[in-house]
Amino acid sequence: MSDLPRPSTHHPRRAPLRALRPVLGTGIRRWWDMHLHGTGLVPATGPVIFASNHAGWLDGPLLAMMSPRPVHALTKLEMFGGRLGAFLTATGQIPLDRFSADPRAIKTCVRVLADGGAIGIFPEGTRGAGELEVFHHGAAYLALVSGAPVVPVTQVGTRLPGGGTSSIPPRGSRIDMVYGEAWHTTRTPWPRTREHTLATSALLWDHLRQQQSRALALVGRDLPGPLPPGDAETEPDTGFVGHSDHSDHQDTAADNPADQQGAS
Repeated sequence: MSDLPRPSTHHPRRAPLRALRPVLGTGIRRWWDMHLHGTGLVPATGPVIFASNHAGWLDGPLLAMMSPRPVHALTKLEMFGGRLGAFLTATGQIPLDRFSADPRAIKTCVRVLADGGAIGIFPEGTRGAGELEVFHHGAAYLALVSGAPVVPVTQVGTRLPGGGTSSIPPRGSRIDMVYGEAWHTTRTPWPRTREHTLATSALLWDHLRQQQSRALALVGRDLPGPLPPGDAETEPDTGFVGHSDHSDHQDTAADNPADQQGAS
């Protein structure tokens, strides 16, 4: 039986992203004190999945514009409106409906990976403390479908302590992006069992948390902590919640594209 889901016939636009990255990257570096670490750990060619923590609004733009390779990031559908939406579409970002089945988003990610490109995913789903206490299964699912390595990304300084979901740090603030050791799993044809997907997701979660601890030790900084009361976004109740011993997690979803969350 053929491997499913099949790649989409839609190829997200890549040329504008490549053209804009040097210009916007220069502007970002002039505005903030950017520090990138571990870029040599990122595969130079072939498909790759960047899995980043998500504490602030800046995480998505920085992942797409500052990573060593152009990134097509899964981005919540609500952001694809007006001028911002036009920009996101033009730069090849991938809209994701977080609250219903969205096989188009999954198939588009598979298309990018099949073309040897890079996608970006936020396993926490939405902005929060950035500590990977919530972990949706999308990154593991896509790794199983494609066999692509998953590169952990820890972003620090994209939101100041006490800042809200849409806040950005003031000019001159230090921002660190730390790329960790790539995680690999064997490409597994369809059908994949629910238990296999959950077990793979648990292994990836452990790896990302370990890499995050190393990243924070490397830069000598802490994450910003929780959002202000009442500022948290509504989030689907799929994925792991709790600690990496998995004793108190939810494990709803496994191999259904409707449950593979990870949007900016």
